[in-house]
Amino acid sequence: MTSFDDILEDIGQFGLFQRQMFILMCLISAVFTPIYVGIVFLGFVPEFRCSNPVVEDLKDKCGWSLEEQINYTVPLLDDSTQTSQCLQYDIDWNRTSLSCIDPLRNLTKSGYSNITFTSCTNGWDYDTTGSSIVTEFNLVCDDAWKLDLFQSFVNLGFFIGSIFIGYIADRFGRKPCLLISLFISAVFGVLVAFAPTYPWLVTFRFIQGLVSKGSWLSAYVLVAEFVGLDHRRTVGIVYQVAFTVGLLALAGVAYGIPNWRWLQLAVTLPNFLFLTYYWCVPESPRWLISQNRTSEANAIIKQIAKRNKKKVPDALQSLMEKEETDNKKVPSFVDLFRTPTIRKYTFILMYIWFSCAVIYQGLIMHMGSTSSNFYFDFFISALVEFPAALIIIVTVDRIGRRYPWAVACTITGLTCLVTAFVPEEISGLRIALGCVSRMGITISYEMICLVNAELYPTFIRNLGVMVCSSMCDLGGTITPFIVYRLANIWKELPLIVFAVIGIISGILVLLLPETKGCALPETIEEAEHLHKKNELQKLNISYLEVKSKE
Repeated sequence: MTSFDDILEDIGQFGLFQRQMFILMCLISAVFTPIYVGIVFLGFVPEFRCSNPVVEDLKDKCGWSLEEQINYTVPLLDDSTQTSQCLQYDIDWNRTSLSCIDPLRNLTKSGYSNITFTSCTNGWDYDTTGSSIVTEFNLVCDDAWKLDLFQSFVNLGFFIGSIFIGYIADRFGRKPCLLISLFISAVFGVLVAFAPTYPWLVTFRFIQGLVSKGSWLSAYVLVAEFVGLDHRRTVGIVYQVAFTVGLLALAGVAYGIPNWRWLQLAVTLPNFLFLTYYWCVPESPRWLISQNRTSEANAIIKQIAKRNKKKVPDALQSLMEKEETDNKKVPSFVDLFRTPTIRKYTFILMYIWFSCAVIYQGLIMHMGSTSSNFYFDFFISALVEFPAALIIIVTVDRIGRRYPWAVACTITGLTCLVTAFVPEEISGLRIALGCVSRMGITISYEMICLVNAELYPTFIRNLGVMVCSSMCDLGGTITPFIVYRLANIWKELPLIVFAVIGIISGILVLLLPETKGCALPETIEEAEHLHKKNELQKLNISYLEVKSKE
C-alpha cells in the first residue's frame, strides 16, 4: 500500500523545497522566543526605594551623595543591613531641627525615640536608566503579584489557544491557521507596546498568547509533514535550536534597547514579514490527502518534485486512487481519548509537557530574580541549550528517543534536588548544577516536540500536539507563583518541587513506545499498534543480523 512517505522517497525527503520551507519555519521559532520568556527583560525589577520629594530637596540642600541619602533616610529591615524597599520613616523631613549630618540620630536625641514606619505614599525611585513594566506601572511591594499575573495570563492564553487552534489547523488546514495566528499575534504584540494602563497591558498580552503558541506549533507540524522519515528527527531538533538562537538574539536586543516599549516593538514587527508566506508556503499534502482533497495534494506533490528536480513517481496515482475511496476524516477531541493506547499517550504527554514548562520557565525566572547581571547570565544559560541539541542528534538514531529522554528528565530532577541543599557560598557548584539541569530540561523539551508529533495519526496530529502542549501552558501559568511565592516560605522550595516533577516525568517516559525508525501513523489503527510495529522491527533487525553472521 503506497503512503505519502513512499512518495517522498521518490520526490525527495529533504530536498531544496523542504530545506527552503524549513528555514522559513525556523524564523517563526526564533521570533516566538520574546513572547515565551520575554518577561525576564520586559519585567525586570531593579533596586528601588520609597520616593519622597522632600528628601530629594534635603539631599540637594545638604549635598548628599546617593549612598548618603539612602543611609540617612531609608530604614533597614529587621536584623539586617539591607534597606527596606516598601517602607519609609513616618516623620516630617521639613523639620528645621533636622541636621544634614545623620539627621535621624539628632532627631532621636531630641526626644523622638519611637520613630514609626509607613508605606510608600509617593511611589518609588528605581535605580535604572531603562524602564520595564515594573518601573512604569509600579508592580512592586503590595502589587508585586501583578508581575506574576502578567506572565500567567500569557500562559493562560497559550493554554486556551492551543486547544482551539489545534482543532482549526486539523479541520481547516495548516496554512490558513498559521497565517491568521501570525497576523493576530503581530497586531496585539504592537498593541502591548502601546498599552496605556496595566489592565490593557494584560489584556493585549493574553490575546497575543492565545494565538502565538499555536502558530509556533503549527509551523513545526507543517514542516514535519513535508519531510521524510529519515530527516524528521533532524528537523525537530534544529527547529528547537532556532528557538535557542532566538534566546541569544533576545539577550542582545534587550541589552541594546533598555526601554520595554521599544523592545516590545522591536521583537514584534518581524511577525508582519511572515504574512508573505501566503505566496511561498503551500498547504501540507499529507493533510490534504487525509481530507480527501487529492487534486490539490497532487499539484503540491508535483511542485515539490519539480523544485527538488525529481520525477513524479507512478505510485502517486495509486495513492490518489486509494485516498479517493476513503471517507474524509474529521478531527475530534474524542479521538484523543477514545482508544486505550492513544488515551495513554495523551495523558502521559500532557504531564510531561506540564513538567517541561514548570521546570524550564522556573529555572529562567529563578535566574532572572537572583542574577546580578541577567543579560550576561541569560546569554550564557542559553548557550547551554546547544550541547543539549547535540546530545539528541547523537543519541536518537543510535539509542532511540525513549531512554535518553528518560535519563534527561531524571538528571534534571536530581540536579535540582542537590542544588537545593548546596550552600550559596559554593557558587561554582551551584552554577554547574544549574547548567546541567537547564541542559536536561532542554533535552526533554526538544524530545517531546519530536515524539508528540510521531505518536498521533495525521488527521488529529496537530490537534494532539496542541491539546497535550496546552498542559505546558497550564504549567507556565502557575510557574511564577511557584518561583516567587514558595520562595517566601523557603528559598529553595521551588527547586524541591522541580525535582519531584522531573523525576516523575522520567518514569512516565518509559511507558511510551520507541518511535525510532517508525513512519508517521496515518490512521487510528496504526497509532494504536505503533508499539507492536516497533517490536516487529526489532525482530526483523535481529533476524537480519543473524542471517548476516551466517
